[in-house]
Amino acid sequence: MTADLFLQTIQRLAPGTPIRRALGRIIQEQNGALVVLGNGPEVEAICSGGFELAHSEFSPARLAELAKMDGAILLDDSWGAILRANVHLLPDPSIPTSETGARHRTAERVAAQTGKPVVAVSEDRRVATLFLQTRRQELQDPTDLIRYLNQSLATLERLRRRLDEAEEKLTPLEVSDMVTYRSVVAVIQRAELVNRIAASITEDIIGLGGVGDLTQLQLTDLLQGVEELRDLVVRDYVRPLRKGTFERRLTRLDAVPTSEIHDPEVVAAALGFEHLDERAEPLGLRVLDQVPKLPDSIREGVARHFRSFQKMLKASETNLAAVPGVGKTRAKELRRVLDRLRGSARVWEHDDN
Repeated sequence: MTADLFLQTIQRLAPGTPIRRALGRIIQEQNGALVVLGNGPEVEAICSGGFELAHSEFSPARLAELAKMDGAILLDDSWGAILRANVHLLPDPSIPTSETGARHRTAERVAAQTGKPVVAVSEDRRVATLFLQTRRQELQDPTDLIRYLNQSLATLERLRRRLDEAEEKLTPLEVSDMVTYRSVVAVIQRAELVNRIAASITEDIIGLGGVGDLTQLQLTDLLQGVEELRDLVVRDYVRPLRKGTFERRLTRLDAVPTSEIHDPEVVAAALGFEHLDERAEPLGLRVLDQVPKLPDSIREGVARHFRSFQKMLKASETNLAAVPGVGKTRAKELRRVLDRLRGSARVWEHDDN
């Protein structure tokens, strides 16, 4: 199952939608329910008993009323019609389930066997849970979810500040030729954490529907430039400089569990950095990204021409202009940016002492 399919289903169940209003009524009336959101041969094959509803258009009131019976309720794929009610579902009992209650065990197995979304409403806990293939998610009350999202955004904001601080420290270390892989990993770790937490928040925002628009704007602002920064830093330091190396290392980084991202040794190993306190030398791609209106192809060309940020930093305007595609005008702008960085690094060294 693709993540997009799950998120699309969550969006269709967002607060304010007819189906979500129906689930809200069931919870408010302190009833339980098992609702299969879709139909087909795979669903019909595990149905027993109940009764069919001819031309029964879906409405929150109808679904809530039918939920007063013990059996499952079946909707069509558009969720616009109620097809059957009071149905006994008989999914394959060998399908593994982590649920304990009978209704939720059935929901998980039906979702896994049929590929259709299934919602189980707990009578005791007064919570609706979505099951879709191998995934599950509780459909939280919007007020509780907004409170949780605000806390998550506050955490994300702190992480973004720490990321910005780590990048600010990296630049003078690179200019002074004092950077180690430990400083490099610190930037990548924080960028990766920001991206992963943001991905989790995105799912919750989608579950809010239109109510989450303001939160989405805040999230977009916090994520500005984070993925690009991570990629530039990885490109700056991964070796060897062969085609596909960056992609392979990034794939290995993506495979690191979130619970282990905090460990610099684990992240360093994924990226191919052998010793955290070993001196590291960037290509200078991240610094070149600060040069206004410099095309990506030129930036890559300059970095690969010098193959060392220190050599680039010391290059004359003439040497810079000799790089294919740079020319005199771009060389002058490059030299201006590099001189500014060298000046700021001297100030940093002075302050550090």
